[in-house]
Amino acid sequence: MFSRILAIMLLLTFPAEWAFAASMVRVIDGDTIDLDGVRYRLHGIDAPEAGQTCKSPDGSEWACGQAAIHKMESLVLGHDVSCKPREKDMYARWIASCVADGVDVNGEMVASGLAWAFRRYSVDYVAAEEVAHASHVGVWQADTQTAWDFRANKWSGASASSVVSGCPIKGNINSKHEKIYHAPWSKDYAKTKIDTRKGERWFCSEGEAVAAGWRPPQWGR
Repeated sequence: MFSRILAIMLLLTFPAEWAFAASMVRVIDGDTIDLDGVRYRLHGIDAPEAGQTCKSPDGSEWACGQAAIHKMESLVLGHDVSCKPREKDMYARWIASCVADGVDVNGEMVASGLAWAFRRYSVDYVAAEEVAHASHVGVWQADTQTAWDFRANKWSGASASSVVSGCPIKGNINSKHEKIYHAPWSKDYAKTKIDTRKGERWFCSEGEAVAAGWRPPQWGR
């Protein structure tokens, strides 16, 4: 226990240079993992949301969000994982480049077609994306909505119909008394009900929810 605490303290002290190898890995979604309790959002990529579906060549849909989670699990669970943090985002996650048994996890997610190169923030994985696109793998099998457009459309629709205008994020308290927020693109958003008498509430942004002590749902094992 002491060694883990010391490692985390060193990571927070030297975020730019430290490559942190972890023994406990948990997949949150297709572009986010926990290593020994420290959360990392993978730099330069954006994976489908957990509840997102994508188009197949025949026009049908497949669960690309769940496929991205399973791909991430195959890359990191049971492997020697290390992450090099860059900076923290507005949700207090480290933006990081991660390696599992020598494999570039960020790059492999894009190369497999189960994440987009997040060109808004980085061009590091554009070349890998172009190869995946040309090979018609993963999300490139047919025209499909990017993760950021999916989130934007879900947000717009939920904001218009939310109980609190412009504040569609649901702050739920589960049976374990955990405070979990569900954004409009979350897998269980539609079936999540808010009871303000229990202390549940609505949020106008993910940052607001995090600051109030709520966390996002976890979809990996």
